[in-house]
Amino acid sequence: MRFFVPTNIYIENDCVKNHADLLCAIGQRALIITGHNSAAANGSLNDVTNTLIAGDIPYLIFSEVEENPSTDTVEKATQIAQKFNADFIIGIGGGSAIDAAKAVALLLVNPDINADEIHNAPNHPRNHAPVVAVPTTCGTGSEVTPVSIITNHKINLKKSIPHVIFPELALVDGKYLASAKKQLIVNTAVDALAHMVESILNVKSNLLNRMCPEYGLKLWGEIKYALLLDCDNGDKNGAAPNATPIDAILYEKLMLTSTIAGMSIAQTSTAVPHGMSYDLTLHAGIPHGPAVGYFLAAYVEVCAKFVPQDVEKILSLLGLKNAEEFREMLCKLIGTCTVTREMRNQFAAAMKENHSKLDLVPGKITPEDIDYIYKKSLVVE
Repeated sequence: MRFFVPTNIYIENDCVKNHADLLCAIGQRALIITGHNSAAANGSLNDVTNTLIAGDIPYLIFSEVEENPSTDTVEKATQIAQKFNADFIIGIGGGSAIDAAKAVALLLVNPDINADEIHNAPNHPRNHAPVVAVPTTCGTGSEVTPVSIITNHKINLKKSIPHVIFPELALVDGKYLASAKKQLIVNTAVDALAHMVESILNVKSNLLNRMCPEYGLKLWGEIKYALLLDCDNGDKNGAAPNATPIDAILYEKLMLTSTIAGMSIAQTSTAVPHGMSYDLTLHAGIPHGPAVGYFLAAYVEVCAKFVPQDVEKILSLLGLKNAEEFREMLCKLIGTCTVTREMRNQFAAAMKENHSKLDLVPGKITPEDIDYIYKKSLVVE
C-alpha cells in the first residue's frame, strides 16, 4: 500500500495572508496564471498580488486561460514567463487555471518540449518550475494532484499530459466561493463527487487511500441538501425540509471536500466516468462537472456487479438508499444531456479502446457494459 501527497496544504480563512512567508519563499519572480475575470471578482487575485508586493516579489499576470485550457494558451503563457524570467508559477482559479499553470511550469524549464507535443510520453522524468495553487472552485482538486488536463484543438484531443506535476504549495480558502454562481458550485461539487466515487470503485483502491474518499463522501452527503435547494435543474423537493442555503460555513466544507477528493484521485487516478466525459466536453461543449456526472450513476450500477459492498458503502456515506436515488439526485443537480445517436455511438466506440481507464474498473467490464452506461446516461435526440 502507498499514499503520497507531497504538496504543502493549508485550508483556512485568509489562507494566502496567513502563509505569505511560505508563498514568497517559493521563488523570486512569479507569473500568475488565471482566467479572465473570476479571480479579480472573488478577491483571490488581490490577496496574492498584495502578498507578493509586500514580499517584494516581482510578478506578471496572465489572465487568458479559457475553460479546458489549450496548448495554444499554454504556449503563449510560457513565452511570457520566459521573457519575464519567472522562476515560479501561481495558478489562481479552478482546474483550468491550475492545470495550465502546471503545464507552463513544465515548459518553462524544458524548452525542448513544444506545447503541441506536451501529451507525448516523456523519455525520462522532467523537472518543472515550482507551482503554487490557489483554488477558487470546489471541484477539481488540482491543487493536490499531479495531473494537468490540456486540450489540443489541432488534433481534437483532451487528455492529461504524462508528466507528474504536484504543486509545491496549496492555499485553500472557502471565502473565494462567495461570488460564484450557484450552478458553478453545483457543477464543480459534482466533479468532486465523481473523484471520490471513482477512487473507491478502482483497482488501485486500498486501505490507506480509501480514508480520503470515505471521509469526503460523508462531507458531501452533508452538503447535498444545500446543493439541491432551489437548484436550477430541480426544485425544493430535492432538499431536506430544513435545508439551509450555501453560506460561509458551507463554503469551507465544500473546499475541504474538494481538496480531499483531489487527494483521493492523486492515489488512484480517475476512472471510466472521467474518460467518458472528455468527448462530451470537447465535442458537445458540456462543462466538465456535468459531463462527468452524467455517467456516474450508470457506472455505479455496473460496478455493483463486481464490488457490491463498495457501492453500498458509497451510497450509505452519501445518505442515499439505492442507486436510483443517486441517479435522481444527480438529475436534479445537473439535468440531462442530449446528443445525436451518431455522437453517442462514436463516443462509445472510442471508450472501448481507452484501456487506461477501463483497466481501472474493479471487475471485467465488457463492451456491453460500456454501451449500457452510454445508453443509460445520454438522451438521444
